[in-house]
Amino acid sequence: MKEQYYQIPKIDTFCLEHIFECGQCFRWNKEKDGSYTGVFKNNVLNVKEENNKIIFHGVCQGNIKEIVTEYFDLNRNYEEMQKKLSTIDENVKKSILYGRGIRLLNQELWETIISFIISANNNIPRIKGIIERISKQYGKLIKWNNKEYYTFPTAQELSKATVEDLRKLGLGFRDKRVYETTKIILTEQVNLDKLKQEDTEKVRDTLLTLPGVGPKVADCILLFSTLKRLEVFPIDVWVRRVMNELYIHNPKEEKVNKKEIEKLAKQKYGNLAGIAQQYLFYWKREA
Repeated sequence: MKEQYYQIPKIDTFCLEHIFECGQCFRWNKEKDGSYTGVFKNNVLNVKEENNKIIFHGVCQGNIKEIVTEYFDLNRNYEEMQKKLSTIDENVKKSILYGRGIRLLNQELWETIISFIISANNNIPRIKGIIERISKQYGKLIKWNNKEYYTFPTAQELSKATVEDLRKLGLGFRDKRVYETTKIILTEQVNLDKLKQEDTEKVRDTLLTLPGVGPKVADCILLFSTLKRLEVFPIDVWVRRVMNELYIHNPKEEKVNKKEIEKLAKQKYGNLAGIAQQYLFYWKREA
């Protein structure tokens, strides 16, 4: 793989911090100069903002322009979606202004499934640490810029790990779930390529058959992977809080029903519910 560069003019709907700190990805790390370096598929990239440009630099398997355009969802018009969502109400408008540089990454489906199984009842530093250790143990080494990086292992590569091996890497109760899901994907009891062609409800139902995938994890996979179903609305503690504060006003937040939130999100945000969720989540958690 050869070193490559690509750059685009700075745009309002692309902010490194918003993209990499909004909870959708776990393999990007901030550097001392404010840039971010990440590993995805067989690529290692550094992304930085400089002189009104966004510069992508790294080693890629393929053409860097095509890889960046696809991964960072550059062909989708985020300004148009923001305009549409901003007309809903003042709070949505406020949340968009706060996190307007968020873009939903097109992450590899297999990696997204395993990453979000690991994310259950977990915090981001710990999730990142576990994924890093799994990659180092079972992925492929890529050397770049005098540093060592590791790809996320394929199902074939990860199938070499026993439940005990995974436990030693710090997965806790998730070890068995990751082990069993790996076997299911490897033996094509669930065919990931076929999932991409099916309607959202059918895909969600299939994802829910995987060990460790509950409704929230299924929706994160649907939204943050190459499946890219923008109508789904993952609900965690922050999303429940913001939806209750803005619209439901139940004095006992924990009593707010997920079905009630989903119905409300569908009515208000329609087929852009997933994008709205990211703005609301980031705004509530960070501000």
